[in-house]
Amino acid sequence: MKWNALTKVLRYGGWGVLCSCQGVTNTGYQPQGEVSAKAQARKIIFIMTDTHRWDMLSSITPEIKTPNLDRLAEEGVRFDRAYTVSPVSGPARSAIFTGLYPHTNASWGNDMPIADNVKTLGQRLSDNGYYCAYTGKWHLDGTDYFGNGICPQGWDPEYFYDMRMYLEELTREERIKSRLPETNKESIPGEFTYGHRVTERALKFLESRTSDDAFFLIVSYDEPHHPFLCPEPYASMYKDYEWPKNPSHYDNLKNKPSYQQMWAEGRQFENKDEMTIKHPYYFASLSFIDYEIGRLLKKIDELYPDALVIYTSDHGDFLNAHSLKSKGPCVYDDVSRVPFIVRWKGHVPSSLVTTTPISLISVTPTILDAAGVTIPDVIEGSSILNTFTSPVDQPKKPVFMEFGRFEVDHDGFGAFQPLRAVFDGRYKLSVNLMSTDELYDLEKDPYELDNLINDDTHAVLRDSLHNLILEHMNETRDPFRGVYWHARPWRKDFKSTWEYTEYTRARKTDGYNPRSLDYNTGLEVEKYSWPKQQDTKN
Repeated sequence: MKWNALTKVLRYGGWGVLCSCQGVTNTGYQPQGEVSAKAQARKIIFIMTDTHRWDMLSSITPEIKTPNLDRLAEEGVRFDRAYTVSPVSGPARSAIFTGLYPHTNASWGNDMPIADNVKTLGQRLSDNGYYCAYTGKWHLDGTDYFGNGICPQGWDPEYFYDMRMYLEELTREERIKSRLPETNKESIPGEFTYGHRVTERALKFLESRTSDDAFFLIVSYDEPHHPFLCPEPYASMYKDYEWPKNPSHYDNLKNKPSYQQMWAEGRQFENKDEMTIKHPYYFASLSFIDYEIGRLLKKIDELYPDALVIYTSDHGDFLNAHSLKSKGPCVYDDVSRVPFIVRWKGHVPSSLVTTTPISLISVTPTILDAAGVTIPDVIEGSSILNTFTSPVDQPKKPVFMEFGRFEVDHDGFGAFQPLRAVFDGRYKLSVNLMSTDELYDLEKDPYELDNLINDDTHAVLRDSLHNLILEHMNETRDPFRGVYWHARPWRKDFKSTWEYTEYTRARKTDGYNPRSLDYNTGLEVEKYSWPKQQDTKN
């Protein structure tokens, strides 16, 4: 380890963090030490951005210039119905990198760290013979937006580069400039941006590997998130561009949750015909980071053309749809649906677009599957490797989404707004615990305007989706589960009881910690769930 990495560890966390950066554990788990013979993908690169809507690709909205992402899609598969687990950065990333829902991994709001007993992809793959590196925004250490500058366990500290490390390279004046969109007016060089420096770290990593190495690289750009810094010609590329309005922009939020009406701050009553949607630096930042991704892809094509390459984003942005701004506690497609592209020459077809719904909870188990690593029982997502290789005619599986709070640091942003949702490929049900629930038929109502939650003609369908959510909450040991999620005003067949489902549910095996012990016997549990009345009475 380099001395500057050592001093940073000592500065922020002590020797225990130094050991974790090197992948040292004391769990009793015995890593394989070499790549499994089942491994198919020995080189895996996962690229992601922050706040990239699903429809902000040239192939969908031609005025938005993303030539490199479009080329990646032409050489692979674009999943047109990919959904985040939670439409806010920290929880979304926690699910992507652990395969556990935010309610399980503990990061159910921004600046809430994942639990100590939760393992990330980097830990699991590095313990199975993969050389792992992470460069870019992390947002899972529980400090603040920028991170703490400490390499998480399982990743090589030489290439780790969170946003705090970027800011520490700048002068005081440069730091302030780096947080202001107006800085774009100064014609800044690309080298000043975080995105450019993240790419540089990724390029050095790729150049440091050999054809015999098995490696996993994550390149996590903050762009096109605020403050949208980018050089020319991108900074002025969209100065006159208006994002096209659609029926969702005329949503007056009638029959919608009261917290959404509060969130809109009266915008639902504005004259929408006079409204223009201009966000030039946001679009500019996306086109700039597409250029940076192009630099990365060029190096991948040069050195490792057969690598498994995946691109996605953590969530979208409303752009005034439903009279709302930014993102937050709801699962409209504008914020929950994200781009998802896979290229893997020799394994994945090219120039294919599929509408098979997928969830980002599947990223961890799918990458483990592609690497030939056993997927432990504790992982809550399921592998979609077969969907990568045969995207057509795959059975539709329900996609689950959730929200807890936007950020623990702030009182605002709606504060605690718990929801649990499911999308079955046509219908989307959102149970908003403290407000009105929502049901949409996206086949007939793609802009999610007509809330069918109290429509008796959809009662059977609605209740079946509701049952999926309740079963999902129980199976994943959601700590917020309980009768209040079941006893909704429109659900007439439920009787509240103190014991609710009357089941005991043990934590599943994670491959590191020993199997759970039964409270009543002290012996290892033989199954993960059982009726509570079967417990031995004390």
